[in-house]
Amino acid sequence: MDPPCSQQWESSMEDVSTPLLPLHADGRTDGCACSALGSLLANKYLVIAAGPLASALICAFVDLGQGRAAARNMLGVLAWVFIWWLTDAVPLGVASMAPLFLFPAFGISSSDAVAKAYMDDVISLVLGSFILALAIEHYNIHRRLALNITSLFCGDPVRPPLLLLGICGTTMFISMWIHNTPCTVMMMPVATGILQRFPRGQAASSSAHAHEVRRFSKAVVLGVMYASTIGGMSTLTGTGANIILVGMWSTYFPEQRPITFSSWMSFGFPVALVLFAALWVTLCLMYCSSNTGRALSAYLDRTHLRRELSLLGPMAFAEKMVLAVFGGLIVLWMTRSLTNDIPGWGVLFHGKVGDGTVTIMMTTLLFIIPNGKGGGEKLMDWGKCRKLQWNIILLLGAGFAIAEGFKASGLTDILSEGLGFLRGAPPLVIAPVACVFSAAITEFTSDDAATTLVLPLLAELGKTIGVHPLLLMVPGTVGAQLSYLLPTASPPNVVGFGTGYITIKDMVLTGIPIKVVGVATLAVLLPTLGSVVFGMDQKL
Repeated sequence: MDPPCSQQWESSMEDVSTPLLPLHADGRTDGCACSALGSLLANKYLVIAAGPLASALICAFVDLGQGRAAARNMLGVLAWVFIWWLTDAVPLGVASMAPLFLFPAFGISSSDAVAKAYMDDVISLVLGSFILALAIEHYNIHRRLALNITSLFCGDPVRPPLLLLGICGTTMFISMWIHNTPCTVMMMPVATGILQRFPRGQAASSSAHAHEVRRFSKAVVLGVMYASTIGGMSTLTGTGANIILVGMWSTYFPEQRPITFSSWMSFGFPVALVLFAALWVTLCLMYCSSNTGRALSAYLDRTHLRRELSLLGPMAFAEKMVLAVFGGLIVLWMTRSLTNDIPGWGVLFHGKVGDGTVTIMMTTLLFIIPNGKGGGEKLMDWGKCRKLQWNIILLLGAGFAIAEGFKASGLTDILSEGLGFLRGAPPLVIAPVACVFSAAITEFTSDDAATTLVLPLLAELGKTIGVHPLLLMVPGTVGAQLSYLLPTASPPNVVGFGTGYITIKDMVLTGIPIKVVGVATLAVLLPTLGSVVFGMDQKL
């Protein structure tokens, strides 16, 4: 390969016999051209330009009718932002900030209006939960919990189905309370730490039980990866998709009863339990056999796990305080709003306190309570918050801004007119279709991006065909979290795939049955349990 142009200049300085200007006969001009093209591709300049170009083409050639320039501009902005999201042309957080300058520049909304979407009660809920997750990680609480539960389920001799249940169950439980991405990042090293006891590579090929060990290793990685996503479905703090649903519901239907932490958990937790059972059964059937326990017993037993647990030592004062704050926050989340007959403690503040309010309040305690080591050091300081996932927070803000943009630009009215032909379709048929539609999109982009894309469409579809919008918006949200087939579908999938233990074929074969169960479960529970929890039997 010809050297790049800068190296050609340096080589000419070292060898005085080489002409300062390259001769046409040596072909180096072509080399420079190829190098320049390679530089454009390597630095993503082409995909960066694709966003503005798509926006310009839409604004120049798409005609939505008289007086609908703002709606056309909104389509152009959507094309710009989603191309950057899908291609990673710029970092996710940077692409998510694009509406802050695109909306005012394209005349969609004012700078103040779009900026407000990036910080509300829902965003503060996520921000506080991320800080709490960092505190749990800093004090190794997640590792202590994982080792305790895994040693409990290990069995003696090793029982692989029970061990899988312990590892996956721990992951699901943790993911219920913190975002599924940091949960996967925390739990995957715990899982791979167990797998490191097994032979791998050349040593594994010479082992008599190599095949069984390799299959069980796949099951552990897939289990942690999928259990994290399933657990996040249970609560509002577990995944950004649920948060986006809450934000868009309050944006489109502010006069309706809000979706609270407790109301979503009343519906999401049963759905997650069914999916978890499907995950565990699938892993046991596909990756465990009668010989797996015998193969694992040579490398793993309860003694090893208890030895690791003893190395952590007794629980320190700081760990206890973090758990106390965590437990107090869960209680406040669950009791703020209970039922119509039992209103919860939120009524004391006349409904002005949200889930984000108590999250930030309890998180603030982490910066006040001492860690017990002396010297005035607190449980948390801002230096420990450097790993905050601002990209996800900004992505959520962009989703809310886009929902506002749909309304402000009039694009929702146009979509409503275009979906009128579905008015006569049975709602119980449309709900599973909405779930499948969202579940297909989510395999090619993140859960949050898929939710942001489909929820405005489904909200308008619900109003157009005369059904309760949550009958479509909830399936769209749950479907976006059924991201089990491709590494690109969600950050937990990326983390699991990056371990090298699994292939895309493993993900597809394992994910399809869980995905089918998810759609079927939603079709059964939404019109029954969901109707009671969300009040979908009431007219808007």
